[in-house]
Amino acid sequence: MTEASRETRVLDAVVSLVDTLLEDFDVVDLLTELTERCAQLLDVEAAGFLLVDPLNQLRLLAATTEQAHELELFQLQADEGPCVDCYSTGQPVSVADLTVAAERWPRFVPAALDAGFASVHAVPMRAAGIVLGALGLFGSGSGELNDADRLVAQTLAHIACVAILQEHAPTPSTVIPQLRSALASRVIVEQAKGYLREALDVSVEEAFRLVRAYARANGEHLTEVAQRLMTDRHARPVLVSAIGEFVTPAT
Repeated sequence: MTEASRETRVLDAVVSLVDTLLEDFDVVDLLTELTERCAQLLDVEAAGFLLVDPLNQLRLLAATTEQAHELELFQLQADEGPCVDCYSTGQPVSVADLTVAAERWPRFVPAALDAGFASVHAVPMRAAGIVLGALGLFGSGSGELNDADRLVAQTLAHIACVAILQEHAPTPSTVIPQLRSALASRVIVEQAKGYLREALDVSVEEAFRLVRAYARANGEHLTEVAQRLMTDRHARPVLVSAIGEFVTPAT
């Protein structure tokens, strides 16, 4: 990719995401798109967002792949890794070669290598002087993020903060309720993914793709569709059938 074409793709991504912020949007869907944009623009294999809850515990909010999803959760369980360090210090973290970081993260490094990742990076999400979480980037090959890549990652992390907090100017008193709302949205989406995995006999990643495709095709919020799926048992069979129509036929 030439530098000019890369700049065009970055600008296109930022404009598209900002346009979404000016409309009625679903925060989980938007943050998932942000992680996908990160993977595309920064030439990393996967990306994920961790967000702090009102009890100052990090929670997974979005990830591009199931491997990234599981590794982000492992970071939280092990209490070590790039996103954990990034959140605790409020500073970017970059490890170009995971094999030299085993002493720093004795539990995380073997898990990351087993998942197929060779390098990891993280940038903080911050608003009103508060670190809200971290954007994690996972590469299948070794290598540093250059200054331009780090700036792109930080810009997308800032957009994520705006998406979560845009209803009001962020202050310490308004940040916590908005974090709680974003995390609650993620919980209901995770429940819907699990239900669809069983109901349609698909992977977790495919279940998410299906409910997201249905929501977009019908002009609905992802979280609203997930909420209806999990709470309206009378409408559930019809909704599952409609979502199942987005399954890609086997070739």
